[in-house]
Amino acid sequence: MKLALVTETYPPEINGVAMTLRELVVGLHEKRYRVQVVRPLQRGEAGPPNVTDNELTVLGLPIPTYPDLRFGLPCRNRLLWAWRNDPPDIVHVATEGPLGLSAIRAARTIGIPVTSTFHTNFHSYSDHYNAPFMSRMVLAFLQWIHNQTRCTMAPTRELATQLSKEGFKNMDVFGRGVRLDIFNPRARDTKLREEWGAGIDDPVIIHVSRLAAEKNYKLLVSAYRRIKTRIPNAQFVIVGGGPRDSALKKDLPYAHFTGPIPLDKREDLARHYASADIFLFASLTETYGNVVTESMACGNAVVAFDYAAPALHINHSENGMLAPFGDESSFLNTSLEVAQDLKRARSFGAAAAYAPSFDWQPVIDRFEDILITCLAK
Repeated sequence: MKLALVTETYPPEINGVAMTLRELVVGLHEKRYRVQVVRPLQRGEAGPPNVTDNELTVLGLPIPTYPDLRFGLPCRNRLLWAWRNDPPDIVHVATEGPLGLSAIRAARTIGIPVTSTFHTNFHSYSDHYNAPFMSRMVLAFLQWIHNQTRCTMAPTRELATQLSKEGFKNMDVFGRGVRLDIFNPRARDTKLREEWGAGIDDPVIIHVSRLAAEKNYKLLVSAYRRIKTRIPNAQFVIVGGGPRDSALKKDLPYAHFTGPIPLDKREDLARHYASADIFLFASLTETYGNVVTESMACGNAVVAFDYAAPALHINHSENGMLAPFGDESSFLNTSLEVAQDLKRARSFGAAAAYAPSFDWQPVIDRFEDILITCLAK
């Protein structure tokens, strides 16, 4: 079977969507699928767009506030030309920009079935960019895009149900996985802990994400400051890059900033997770939160809000801690509580690691099942 996978972002770009799609492509190749990735030319790529069996590139422009990422320009005619010459059996649209809309229209013209995934709560970002009035408009646009496809896949049943209530049709669930051969407690590195200035009994609190406004960094900074005041020997690590990088460095001068770790260096990212003890995740805008399960697999005690991946995988006070969704006081108190009891934190991490439910293979199998069902419609 040939699948055309349409996305605005793909490795070496660093974000959860790019990582998920790469794992999906690798898994489908192992199942003998032909996968053509349709994407914009990335920052720094030279030359005109091209078409091969594995890739179709189009022109793009930088995304406002995310200059290292690009969105694809409308290209319906280009896709019609390419797909009429070598049509895919099915088109899967992973992002909702002009490129995704062009792909939907081109596929419908030729008669190729289309599926989609809901990867990002863009409508929830409005509050973080001083435009709360845009939330309903953005959600309506996303609904309009996705309802033109045979199926929209969400990463959790909770989100699929919420979107169905908002008018999204034909919802299904395609989850997320973790490379357990890479992300596990064996990646712990005592030398890295020493570089951070952490002794054996000093708690290391880590955070991994794209450093952008929608990740709720005001709350994370408050949590770090409270812990630093109560536990002076605690060490703080932030892995990632993005628009909030400079501001966070000013707010947290005592933290260790590693910058972004490329997706082709997943072992290095696992080493950072596994060398820490506690993972704090204050975001309220995730559809899933891949970093949560990666950190759990590496043996971190996670403190997060009770939704998305944390709600699926954390049993409160057994393998991590959950704060009620949006309850900032609870998040702050719970973060300090876990940091003050390192023995307990490490027991949470030990309970979280090696969870079979993190494995990618069932996730890939589920995606394939959904494609086959949609082809039969």
